[in-house]
Amino acid sequence: MTPEIAERAAAALIDARLNRRWLILRQLRFSILDAALAVLLFAVLLFTVPDAAAQAYPARPVRIIVPFSPGGPADFLPRLVGGKLSEMWGQPVVVENRTGAAGNIGMSLGAKATPDGYTLISAPVGNLAINPHMYSNLSYDVFKDFTPITLVGTVQNVLVVSPSVPANNLADLLALAKAQPGKLTFGSGGLGSQNHMAGELLKAMGNVDLLHVPYKGIGDAVTALLGGQISMAFVQISSVKAHIDSGRLRALGVASAQRSPALPNVPTLNEAGSFKGLEAVSWYALVGPAGMPRDVVRKIQAGAAQVLQMPDVRERLQSIGADPVGSTPESLLAHMHAEYDRYGPIIRKLGIKAE
Repeated sequence: MTPEIAERAAAALIDARLNRRWLILRQLRFSILDAALAVLLFAVLLFTVPDAAAQAYPARPVRIIVPFSPGGPADFLPRLVGGKLSEMWGQPVVVENRTGAAGNIGMSLGAKATPDGYTLISAPVGNLAINPHMYSNLSYDVFKDFTPITLVGTVQNVLVVSPSVPANNLADLLALAKAQPGKLTFGSGGLGSQNHMAGELLKAMGNVDLLHVPYKGIGDAVTALLGGQISMAFVQISSVKAHIDSGRLRALGVASAQRSPALPNVPTLNEAGSFKGLEAVSWYALVGPAGMPRDVVRKIQAGAAQVLQMPDVRERLQSIGADPVGSTPESLLAHMHAEYDRYGPIIRKLGIKAE
């Protein structure tokens, strides 16, 4: 092979290698570009599809399950907020009472619903922070089976007695209970409800023997109290303020650190009988089944928060001793954990179990 031919052959080989490398680089460039476009397309779909779903929500009626009978704040609050949301959204918001098993039936039903935002649950403190410590066979897990949406509001509890009970103050009531062990009864909205917990704390701290009578909801307990079928009950102020004002029930003490603006003349239990720490402030949350779309959750929370800032809604709630909240889902989850951790040691100390 002549030097000239060898030189041409070497040049051709170099050109072939360069062309091959160029083709590889070209393919690699398009592969990278395709990957980048795919990532961009995925991001667009990820962030626009849920938003579109939220914009379309609600396209049909929304159901709010209340795990107790009508008459208490767990029922009143979603009806008030739901009515306003219905006007805002242009879709019916229907409250459905599913009672039984201290609220656990309604909670279980809500946990198993389709997580599309069309089934929500009005959940009180008892079902989110107390019952999990008392029931070993719950069919739902508070932190795994629900989507936190918003803390709707808080309500102070007041100890009320039937006029047939000869006690004008807390000292009279405790003296009567000690003189008649096991004779006086206290009602609640169900085993594990905060009304129940407050009564158990009164028994322990006052060293008295009281008989617990659970009902399907606090509304039923109030009816029994008005009829003289039970002696006393810790009840949310919103459920009994009208009866206190009319004299049909007698208020002996508010179970909170401060007096209630709705009952300014009624002392706290600590003022009435040195029961420091006997605080039972009920709270009510709106939750949904686990796995709800994030943007739908945000839309429901934003709507509820807007409703709770309406002057007529705030005035209505505050007049009956309820404080509107409207927290974020993250704040509600933190509150659930804090209350869950607070009630656990109390329940274990009192030895309360429900099977």
